Amino acid sequence: MSSILLIFLLQIILVPTLSLRIIFVVKNMSILASIFGFLEALIYVFGLSIVLSGEQSIAEMLVYALGFAAGIFLGGYIENKMALGYTALTVNLTTMNSDLVSTLRDNGFGVTVFEGMGRDSVRYQLQILTKRSMEEKVMNMIDQYEPHAFIISYEPRKFKGGYLLKAMKKARKRKENP
Repeated sequence: MSSILLIFLLQIILVPTLSLRIIFVVKNMSILASIFGFLEALIYVFGLSIVLSGEQSIAEMLVYALGFAAGIFLGGYIENKMALGYTALTVNLTTMNSDLVSTLRDNGFGVTVFEGMGRDSVRYQLQILTKRSMEEKVMNMIDQYEPHAFIISYEPRKFKGGYLLKAMKKARKRKENP
């Protein structure tokens, strides 16, 4: 019975570790990815050796798989809470909503507005780049002013220049020189 609990616990630790390693690789955080890779390999070998040693009971194998599934759930939860990186929002509006644009800008979000021609009329598109941890706040602000807006969210891998980088530099300077 103790080996079954140990197998489940190892899987609950292993899979979030694996998830974090992958996230750090994608985010170009090589040192953290290496550390999590090392931990992942240790846990994996230890857990697999328990499952494959002895009589290899069906219960141990099922608990191994169940722990893997629970670890995937936990890894996703941790990743959503960490919210590393940035998100780019493309917001399509049927009318120009200056109040929404002003509110977003007043709250520290960079907004670029484009005017284009839709099938039936002029459309307005807002481009917003923000930290991923702020995505929900931006979405709520948009929903408050434009509940029928069409919004696309995606994660940019690289960017250069722009409002967000200027704002981050100002914030760093304020921290260094209070």
